[in-house]
Amino acid sequence: MKKAIIQYLEQLQVSGITELYRTKTSKHSDSDSAIAFADKAEVLAEKKEAYKDCRKCQLWTGRDKFVYGEGNPEAVCMVIGEGPGAQENLQGRPFVGEAGHLLDKMLIAIKIKRDEVYIANIVKCRPPNNREPEQVERLACLPYLMEQIEIIQPRIFLLMGRVAAQTLLQSNQPMKVLREKPHDFLGRQAYVTYHPAALLRNPDWKKEAWIDLQKFQVVYTALQQET
Repeated sequence: MKKAIIQYLEQLQVSGITELYRTKTSKHSDSDSAIAFADKAEVLAEKKEAYKDCRKCQLWTGRDKFVYGEGNPEAVCMVIGEGPGAQENLQGRPFVGEAGHLLDKMLIAIKIKRDEVYIANIVKCRPPNNREPEQVERLACLPYLMEQIEIIQPRIFLLMGRVAAQTLLQSNQPMKVLREKPHDFLGRQAYVTYHPAALLRNPDWKKEAWIDLQKFQVVYTALQQET
């Protein structure tokens, strides 16, 4: 945990982020929750606007729109993928193409509405021809994601695909191993399953993804009941 915090702070420092947002202390009253929700939504909107012209790596050259992320500012879960595709680049929203439609179905299958979670990617601009983001591109963009996590304070993560999992978990293990058990990420549980785009290319993997989602659902439901 200490190592993760140190790495997190170093990543923010390199990116030029010098201030961290903290949620107001709440006694869990309805009014307090509403204020916290509004504050987080406002901060996320401000960050999205501030970063939309980012040129920290070469991915900006193919950018139509900066795909910051979207969803519930008070989300219990953050869903994190690899990077924007063609439709995401055009619309400025994560997971809205064919893979996005499949993600919606995957969430519905475990009784989660899209607007319950917060959805983001490792990189915020589309890699050419949907290639994997290079290491330098991931490192340039990662502080934005880490800052989103700091603002939202999710209690669990669902990592979609090998790139997201290996990047955040700092692992070179294959998907077969990454999917076997939950991982510790910033002191919270992170579950790994296949990226919806990979499932569209390999429909036979859907059975395994369903097993992953059911494991995740048990823990997510328990966390929801605690709130």
